[in-house]
Amino acid sequence: MSLRLIFMGTPEFSVPVLTALAGHGHEIVAVYTQPPRPAGRGMAEKKSPVHETAERLGLTVLTPKSLRGEAEQAEFAAFEADAAIVVAYGLILPQAVLDAPELGCWNGHASLLPRWRGAAPIQRAIMAGDLETGVMVMRMEAGLDTGPVALAERVAIGPDMTAAELHDALSQACADLMVRAVAALERGSLETVPQSESGVSYAAKINKAEARIDWSRPAQEAHNHIRGLSPFPGGWTEMPVGGKPARVKVLRSVLAEGSGAPGTVLDDRLTIACASGAVRLERVQREGKGRQEAAEFLRGNRIAPGTTLT
Repeated sequence: MSLRLIFMGTPEFSVPVLTALAGHGHEIVAVYTQPPRPAGRGMAEKKSPVHETAERLGLTVLTPKSLRGEAEQAEFAAFEADAAIVVAYGLILPQAVLDAPELGCWNGHASLLPRWRGAAPIQRAIMAGDLETGVMVMRMEAGLDTGPVALAERVAIGPDMTAAELHDALSQACADLMVRAVAALERGSLETVPQSESGVSYAAKINKAEARIDWSRPAQEAHNHIRGLSPFPGGWTEMPVGGKPARVKVLRSVLAEGSGAPGTVLDDRLTIACASGAVRLERVQREGKGRQEAAEFLRGNRIAPGTTLT
């Protein structure tokens, strides 16, 4: 017998979880997602990836701006769901919503809690130089990612792995883990353990103001910064292009040998000196242009060795 589920999610990360649950025969009685937002050059309203997927699956979609109102809470309760599955939804769930499903609300979170509670656990894990992260299924409570944990899956972070690559790995791991969790919930065998009270850290939302690359940091830290912000918002630096300073995003880098004053271009392959060591830029994107491999970029934009990036 399948469970009656409400699914709550918004970005691409959540889509594999929704499709996996639907594919395993669970009845998705409603999908909650963020309202359409203006996007693109024309700023036309665009539905979220979860919204578009739910419509393709023929599911009921709701896009409230808040769940704090009595009407929204009554509507949620009226679905009489056994459980709610929440993956990167983007709205706070009031206690009345948390209490409505008989079997509770369960969150798929992209970190090994209690490390990296909050909005940007994937990016922050890479930026901090973590070698491992994972996904966890926890029973939700009023605190920010503080609920007891039911299941976990660890995922290694490779030395050059970008946020985009880790995102995809964790998204699929979350889908697999949530299917197992819901199956156990259906059997009445899903048990939880409290989170540790030590090792708590918070993954603050990424601020575009922190995207500028600081070449005065050690090479490993600069490399972690670049890959943790790739592809969005993208770590950036200024380069002289066409005789003028231009903002260039760095989407892929590797550690390299070399030394010099921080920010100095060391060779004709875009190897940049840091406070200690160096970083080679492998994929870049000039402002207003498409992504390019470094070799292609350099064919049209000579950055001479000895140039200092600001």
